[in-house]
Amino acid sequence: RSSAGSHRKGRRAKRGDQALGRSRGGLTTKIHMAVDALGRPLKLILTPGQRGDAPLAPALLQGLSPRRVLADKAYDANTLRGLIASMGAEAVIPCIPTRKQPIPYDFEAYKVRNTIERCFNKLKHFRRIATRFDRRAANFLSFLHLAAAMLWMR
Repeated sequence: RSSAGSHRKGRRAKRGDQALGRSRGGLTTKIHMAVDALGRPLKLILTPGQRGDAPLAPALLQGLSPRRVLADKAYDANTLRGLIASMGAEAVIPCIPTRKQPIPYDFEAYKVRNTIERCFNKLKHFRRIATRFDRRAANFLSFLHLAAAMLWMR
């Protein structure tokens, strides 16, 4: 028998993108989340760990109508700021240190950004999320939605 065909027999077909990517800690998954003012999850998106944050912000904001969008320095992009302004919202995003013309932001309003960090902390209390037990991204995202629903019920 030929060696090319025999090695392929019996193996499972590839299952596509499972939102796993290389980072310093090995294979990781990044959870992108939008929360409301009370720290309750509104939208969740999974990506591989090495993926950037800012490119997914428009997808997180789609369908929402916030008065303010609070985000960290990773989201400092002119295109995102323009999108937020076109929504009629205020961008409360600190500038990256290398920006030539710093853009002022409301520091007092930015102090509330820790609500997203607290929401992530609550999600990580579910061991299945903290350790990513699920191999398939769809299963992991499904459990994230279930955990988010449980946070809404508290």
